Amino acid sequence: MAVNRQPILKRCRTLGINPPTMGVNKSSNRNPGQGRRKQSEYGLQLNEKQKVKFIYGVLEKPFRKYYVMATKRQGITGEMLLQILESRLDNVVYRLGLANTRREARHLINHGHIKVNGKKLDIPSYLVKPDDEISVRDKSKNSVRIKEIVETNASRVVPKWLSMDREALTGKVLALATREDIDYDVEEHLIVELYSK
Repeated sequence: MAVNRQPILKRCRTLGINPPTMGVNKSSNRNPGQGRRKQSEYGLQLNEKQKVKFIYGVLEKPFRKYYVMATKRQGITGEMLLQILESRLDNVVYRLGLANTRREARHLINHGHIKVNGKKLDIPSYLVKPDDEISVRDKSKNSVRIKEIVETNASRVVPKWLSMDREALTGKVLALATREDIDYDVEEHLIVELYSK
């Protein structure tokens, strides 16, 4: 399985991403735009695609598959693409505050700590649907690491399309994410332009 092992802060600086978007509380002292030439139209489009891929931890092949899925849905293609990415199980686990980063959420899912609708699921790319219930496995609830993560993220705001019961370590998908729920700066129309060439 291919894994992106790039240093997070360095990549954030290159792509112009705010590190807290990735769940990282560190910051870089370097100026991201220093000494750069003006980007071409293609360069801007590619940068937006790389940014979104990096935020969600998705590689090129699945990302293109999500784009094709988005083109088949009713609505604006760019917004549908972001909705699909937000629906990934690893992102939902992160958004619920059960993990500090999306990478950590993938790790928890791969190791069988997460259940969807009462069944253990170890596929981070699983796309959740409205009314799906996401919970921590009973055996894992007493894990020191999971308790630590939940305490650390107690103040994190859960998006309005999700609900979370911190005591029971259970969350629910109330609806699919909308464009207004995306909390980072992205021009998704540039990604659509890039793929539609």
